[in-house]
Amino acid sequence: MDSMDDNPTLDRRAELSEFLRTRRARLKPEDVGLPSAGRHRRVPGLRREELAQLAGVSVAYYTRLEQGNGRNVSAEVLDAIARALRLSDTEHAHLVHLAKPTQTRRKQRAPRRQQQVRPALRHLLENLEGVPAYIGGARSDILAWNRMAAALFGDWGALAAAERNWARLTFLDPASRELFRDWEQKASDMVSYLRLYAGRNPDDPELSALVGELSVKSEEFRKLWATHDVKEKGHGVKRMRHPLVGELTLSYETLHLPDDDGQFLSVYHAEPGTASAEALRLLASWGADATQVPH
Repeated sequence: MDSMDDNPTLDRRAELSEFLRTRRARLKPEDVGLPSAGRHRRVPGLRREELAQLAGVSVAYYTRLEQGNGRNVSAEVLDAIARALRLSDTEHAHLVHLAKPTQTRRKQRAPRRQQQVRPALRHLLENLEGVPAYIGGARSDILAWNRMAAALFGDWGALAAAERNWARLTFLDPASRELFRDWEQKASDMVSYLRLYAGRNPDDPELSALVGELSVKSEEFRKLWATHDVKEKGHGVKRMRHPLVGELTLSYETLHLPDDDGQFLSVYHAEPGTASAEALRLLASWGADATQVPH
């Protein structure tokens, strides 16, 4: 498992090194206007000297950075490397977190061990009728949810608090493969969210324990973790296969709660007049009984 050792936290230098290496490996010379190397190219993607040339830095300087030494690197150099690597905005921010921890650590702190949901937010969840909604937190923990979320995803209240975690459920609960029709995409997204959180909170021992557990228990998680992909939670569509109401296609929105330890509110909804909307209505009519069906 990369970036893990006897230390209870992630190794930021190793994270920086592997992130840059994997981003460089995914670019082909022709992607950046360089001649194709043909069959005799020994490394996947761009060579270090090619990337350094594109970024306008010396090969030695870039090599030190890719070896995990981000000390004294300037924002301008990181911007140039991000452009050369064609990083997304999320990847660019992740690179800055990894390379310049002293500047970002003041803004990003690992949450308290007990993540608290404000009473007003719990009240909001209770009043979101007809749509599944839940509040998530650090490390993909599931902190609070409404009745419709339990009917759709399963009875989270029956689980121990430590088990209410999307990453654990996705990779270790076989029911998730039945519920999510696009399980591979769900799994990839989940690891990308954890990677982004890891860049901001490498000193979180609970994150390190979670990654260690999943890496041991799930080969799929281990392979996805090694890609170093990062992604911010946002919006999209999920296709599901519910044991009571069958197929659903639901849109979801993620609303970040900036004053609540990195918490977010996720709400799922169906297009009016569709079969999925009718399926949600049926779930609502089942009420608490829907949570008794194995998921």
